[in-house]
Amino acid sequence: MKAIVFEDVTFKYNNLDEPTLRNINLCIEEGERVLITGKSGSGKSTLAHCINGLIPFTYKGEIKGRITVRGEEPKNLSLFAMGTQVGSILQDQDCQFVGLSSGEDVAFALENDCVPPEEMGPIVDQALAQVDMLEHKSQPPQNLSGGQKQKVAIAGILAMDVPILLFDEPLANLDPASGKKAMETMLDIHAKTGKTILVIEHRIEDVLEHGFDRVIVIEEGRIVFDDTPDRLLAADILPKCGLRQPLYVEMLKRCGVDITEEDKISVLENTIKFKDQVVERYLEDRFRDKRPDNRTILKLEGVSYKYYKDDPYTIEDISFDVKEGEMLAIVGNNGAGKSTLLKAISGIAKYQKGSIFYAEPTDAAEAGSKVETMTCIDKWTAKQRALAIGFVMQNPNHMITKDMIFDEVAFGLRNFGTREEEVDRSVKEALKICGLYEYRNWPVSSLSYGQKKRVTIASILSMGPKVIILDEPTAGQDYTSYREFMAYLDHIKKTGVAILLITHDMHLALEYADSGVVLSGGKVIALDYIDRILADSSIISRANLKHTSIERMGRLYGVEDLSSFIAYFTRSISSCDAGGRYCAAEAGGGL
Repeated sequence: MKAIVFEDVTFKYNNLDEPTLRNINLCIEEGERVLITGKSGSGKSTLAHCINGLIPFTYKGEIKGRITVRGEEPKNLSLFAMGTQVGSILQDQDCQFVGLSSGEDVAFALENDCVPPEEMGPIVDQALAQVDMLEHKSQPPQNLSGGQKQKVAIAGILAMDVPILLFDEPLANLDPASGKKAMETMLDIHAKTGKTILVIEHRIEDVLEHGFDRVIVIEEGRIVFDDTPDRLLAADILPKCGLRQPLYVEMLKRCGVDITEEDKISVLENTIKFKDQVVERYLEDRFRDKRPDNRTILKLEGVSYKYYKDDPYTIEDISFDVKEGEMLAIVGNNGAGKSTLLKAISGIAKYQKGSIFYAEPTDAAEAGSKVETMTCIDKWTAKQRALAIGFVMQNPNHMITKDMIFDEVAFGLRNFGTREEEVDRSVKEALKICGLYEYRNWPVSSLSYGQKKRVTIASILSMGPKVIILDEPTAGQDYTSYREFMAYLDHIKKTGVAILLITHDMHLALEYADSGVVLSGGKVIALDYIDRILADSSIISRANLKHTSIERMGRLYGVEDLSSFIAYFTRSISSCDAGGRYCAAEAGGGL
């Protein structure tokens, strides 16, 4: 039996003028493992909605052609009936939770199927244990972090006995090691049960390393590629579609390697044949560290915080400096305390121990110039903190309160009683920096998700902070949007603003961050350049980070200085051209 068949399917939402899917012909066999990818807005999620029954039962529109799921047309069934055939993990987990606790939420589908309580308990416990969430069984889903919510949602699907599992952006909020384990869990289920696995994901490398059978690439509502991973990686389909190739594939092509389908490089170990070519390129152009000697703008000394009096500290004895114009990545496993730390820095959470210092210029008449001093901000008001340190949430919709763009960016200043002339000047300047000046009189609702993110940053910039905190700034964005957004942040950084960002994306941290802070168990376990951090297996293991493909390749090739190898192939060309912290040198590293 065919699992899924699309026959010349075109779909147009009722509120749109043009079709979102165009002439889709697709056949997925029972038991296949398929990755569906494409840029944001390409039609991936619409295709998924056609498979799980949300189209036509929830999202209305005009369908042409024929869709069958395990021999049945969704339009002839019901949404409940489709739920017995396709189990879905949605990108927004909050939309899926119905239980008062994590355990109740995982048990929801079992309760609907009238599974006896004595049988239900072990199934729920096993599903939660598979995603390392059993200890959170009694916690309400709303109290969990974004990554923990993702795990509970996955556990809910694991507990269901359905033949097709559909995952929409399953890795978006997971730390790298948890993401890898989630993928391994999916494939373990496949191996034991033969279920059909469909994954919609931007993080192509993180999926393909687990041996998927097929990749479907969608662009502007059409299927532009449907074949094996090896054929995909040998071609130039991904960059042409604005998608990211696996990092090690980019590296091979940068070294002039002519990749063919027969090389089967979807398995990294098969690249050993290219060792000499890669190592020769690496040794021709060596790099040394070059960190700008900027002044310290923010200093943390022994900061500790706990949510309740009798609880252990969520973050403990945190100390590090942030330089002016620096981008600092804060990485670590889900629940390590990253979000709590940034809340403490921004003043949202009042830390019980330690102090934070901020650099303010003060006039020194005797010196006849400005002298930088560090001011303790522990007792600053919310207004003082907000003017110095801006906090941008992961979801821009959680911050936006006004209908018009200008009013949204002006909201903070007006709220603080700033004179309207100063508001007008500051808002226009922030909008120009963010590339939104021409949209200043537009409604916020007319903007894309990425543009809304820029609006929230502009609203923070308008208040003139010297530090901006961002929580997962590129989560859920395709590669093109990701590059544009990070280039924009890099522009802001050059104005002297320090940027702290939480990220689970190790590639982002490698390419853009000047340095990194690694948290595990609420404590700092490393403070260094990201390439050095990701070359240290002990740190990777303790913080649930990920062995990047370039690090794995360096080990496979016998490279001794892994940090230099990683740095060269992730940041060398773009960073040197832009005056980054890497520059050519003769010495260092080796085999």
